[in-house]
Amino acid sequence: MRTTSLFALLNAGAAIAAPLVHKRQATTTSVALPPGESLTTIDPVGEAQAQQRDNTATRAFSAAAIKTSDGQCLEVIPGTGDSRNNLVPVNILPCDGSPEQQWDVITAGVHNNAPGTALFVSSLIQGCLNFDPRRAAGNQVILFSCGGRADGSGGSTNSQQFTFDGTSATIPLAPTNQAGTCLFNNNGKLDQQSCTVSSPSAGQLFTIDGGASSASPPASTAATTTDAATTTEAATTTAANTAVASPATTASVALPPGESLTTIDPVGEAQAQQRDNTATRAFSAAALKTSDGQCLEVIPGTGDSRNNLVPVNIAPCDGSAEQQWDVITAGVHNDTPGTALFVSSLIQGCLNFDPRRAAGNQVILFSCGGRADGSGGSTNSQQFTFDGTSTTIPLAPTNQASTCLFNNNGKLDQQTCTVSSPSAGQLFTISP
Repeated sequence: MRTTSLFALLNAGAAIAAPLVHKRQATTTSVALPPGESLTTIDPVGEAQAQQRDNTATRAFSAAAIKTSDGQCLEVIPGTGDSRNNLVPVNILPCDGSPEQQWDVITAGVHNNAPGTALFVSSLIQGCLNFDPRRAAGNQVILFSCGGRADGSGGSTNSQQFTFDGTSATIPLAPTNQAGTCLFNNNGKLDQQSCTVSSPSAGQLFTIDGGASSASPPASTAATTTDAATTTEAATTTAANTAVASPATTASVALPPGESLTTIDPVGEAQAQQRDNTATRAFSAAALKTSDGQCLEVIPGTGDSRNNLVPVNIAPCDGSAEQQWDVITAGVHNDTPGTALFVSSLIQGCLNFDPRRAAGNQVILFSCGGRADGSGGSTNSQQFTFDGTSTTIPLAPTNQASTCLFNNNGKLDQQTCTVSSPSAGQLFTISP
């Protein structure tokens, strides 16, 4: 398989707009709330900024349970903190394998620059386990935006860095911002007490159970979590953002003629390219094939510094991440029934037709919503006619009638067509 091997740039930065998988609406929940907790209505924009998945991170474990010595699990319930899903209490409950009980253990990344430590990140909310001794007793251990800033703009903080050797599965949760401190089960709440970190008591030990161990993800990989084909993600989920960094300074793929690599601005890209996890996906990580069996491909870094204006090439199919697309029928950036967005699963930008651009350069990948900084809502330059189920279709943008995309000598381009009866060269097949 061919991959784009680009130097890893960290996607530090605030992001504004989309959301994250398996989230529950913060006004109703199927989870019984612990005593003293209630649900808060989530502000999707604020949460999108505050809770962002670091896809550049090194994960020692992913989606693992964190178990107490008596076999119960740490759990966080979205909506039980503030409107940005900060200040979420960390409960200890019987293990049930639910998303609320899954954690990533991050040893290096945007929010962890300290060797010998780990972040414990909710795989569901994307907030970090946080110990703040300034808070009231009994409420010092919470889930908070990674980096320690409520708006998601933080870098790293030792209130979220816990001692970790990189491999051990049974450990004390010992925050590095206060020596001689371990977390423990205080009547169903995660709390802190004094300890000897090198020889903790049984009640101060936690076991990381399950979740595949992993090294640093390939630099070309966008989100680690992908949806199966024809997955519908409920519109009742709350918002949280996946900001995807696709670093670009060198590439192992041969660049098409006339293309070159641009150095990516990770902050700008984090804002511009955001995965909408609330979206309804008719297909995920699918190939888009021409009538002669080639695939649409986008190479990170061949556009501008925010991974906008990326050319859409047509190349032999190889199953690489550059050739994978999500087909979104409803979501943050698609409010028009009977249409779909075609979104790069790698970059998270949308296929975009702009007739104002120079001929031969009108079909590009651009930030979904049509605003370069990622703040756009929806635009018909990215909405293509789609009935929701067909797999062989013309790519007909709705912002210009009688227009179909086609293979113009290895570049995706546009030409006049009859959308209801396109020619063979104007047909594309969605191949899961």
